[in-house]
Amino acid sequence: MLYGKCQFNVFFGSLDYFFGDEMSGTSTRRDFLRAAAGGVAALSLPEVFGDDGKLLSIDPRPRFSLSPYLYMQFMEPLGTTDGSVAAAWDFKRDRWRGDVVEVTRELGPTLMRWGGCFSSYYRWKEAVGPRDRRVPMINLLWGGIESNQVGTAEFVDFCRQTGAEPLMSVNFESDGRKQWQKDPKGSIRSADAEEAAAWVRYCNNPGSKLRLAHGFKEPHNIKMWQIGNETSHDRNGFDCERAGRKTVEFAKAMRREDRNIRLIGWGDRGWAKRMLDMAGEHLDYLAFHHMFNPDGNKKDSPLRGIEYRKDPARTWEHLMNACRPHEAKIKRIVEETKGSDVPLAMTECHFSLPGRNRCEVLSTWAAGVANARLLNVHERYGERLKIATLADFCGTRWQVNAVMIPVPGGKAFMMPVARVMSLYRHHTGERAVEVQDSPDGLDVTASRTGDRIFIHAVNTKRTESVRARLAIGGNEIKSGKVFQLAGDPEDEVIQTNRDAIKHTEIKLPRTGQWVFAPASVSAIEVEI
Repeated sequence: MLYGKCQFNVFFGSLDYFFGDEMSGTSTRRDFLRAAAGGVAALSLPEVFGDDGKLLSIDPRPRFSLSPYLYMQFMEPLGTTDGSVAAAWDFKRDRWRGDVVEVTRELGPTLMRWGGCFSSYYRWKEAVGPRDRRVPMINLLWGGIESNQVGTAEFVDFCRQTGAEPLMSVNFESDGRKQWQKDPKGSIRSADAEEAAAWVRYCNNPGSKLRLAHGFKEPHNIKMWQIGNETSHDRNGFDCERAGRKTVEFAKAMRREDRNIRLIGWGDRGWAKRMLDMAGEHLDYLAFHHMFNPDGNKKDSPLRGIEYRKDPARTWEHLMNACRPHEAKIKRIVEETKGSDVPLAMTECHFSLPGRNRCEVLSTWAAGVANARLLNVHERYGERLKIATLADFCGTRWQVNAVMIPVPGGKAFMMPVARVMSLYRHHTGERAVEVQDSPDGLDVTASRTGDRIFIHAVNTKRTESVRARLAIGGNEIKSGKVFQLAGDPEDEVIQTNRDAIKHTEIKLPRTGQWVFAPASVSAIEVEI
């Protein structure tokens, strides 16, 4: 097997670790790399690294199904806070920016949600029909004026272009929040169950007179709808009892228009069990959110502001531990809903760190590796967790975005969180399988489709590679490929350095032996 220049990059920082004194001299090390890059050395991994890698053992027997919706994104008009929707839309040509569509196709979201807090004061009829007749609105939470030039039809078009299924969040009587029921100029912003039902009718009824009048002969056919957004987060809004009754009311009204829609109800912050008792028979999913800071509000945290630049090793340690509070949150919701067969939907989730524009550490590759660990948590809980995300999708400023959109010009690019989500999205099996054993430092999950095994491996060691020998229940490895993201943990993905993280694709030896580069995220596909 010949190693080209780009392929050896994944080992560049760790050759001394493997070869010790034999290759500690700079010239010797450089000569070795030059020879390999030029195709002079025909080397196999066992020959280079030995045969003593620790076992990475996979039980290939299929377990629970993994939902493709574990890789969703959501789009919300974020007003003056972050351009998001307005930046993604080309107002000169009345279409989506081509670079945003292109990068979203690469990201590959399976599900795209419209809404968020914005939904609590959104009146959908203001954003349909001829654009010159659409009604602008005050964006009550995020600031500024929302033109409504992007509405139902435009969002559905974006989903169709990028291969995502649309999910709409309805105005749930402003989630009971009085501050969002009427804007300062007297416009009523709350919407009832009948308005939600009318939206379903507009989208899904082949004979909808209003949609037909707007020039759309075919239904938009939106099957996913969310009722309530962070309803439990405001003590001045609905309490659980009223939210439960209202959820039933909305569900019945919306299903009268289309009995085949799938409905997501709200069940976070202690509401899960009671909401299921009251409305579970009407729901297909129960939603919760997790925007979290793994360090809480500790002022000595390296994850605040630009503190991460001062001590990279300490920053790495804190980011690698972020999976613990994240798993604790999911585990708590799973326990609260024990005995229910209603799947869970984490329709919003991301790091929420203090600092400029949601903290610049999130542009580093170290944060990308941390997000990969969160994705592994999602897979481990995939028997109950069926919808999940890790980012706010797109915008011009926030580091929690999956896709960053340079303005007024420039090409949209993926942030580290998007890089790992795209990797997992394109290399994941249909059913989970068990990881029985793995080397220290590797965080591993696995799945399968037919005779193909998919392995997600995160090297949590910042400066050391990890050797492993893959064994899949005694099965012969017929062929395999490794798709790897690797880079310096301190590398920052910004407009002028959008390709800081290197992607490699290398053939896996049939021996099953592999070396995981420091701070790398890998997806391995194996035919058995």
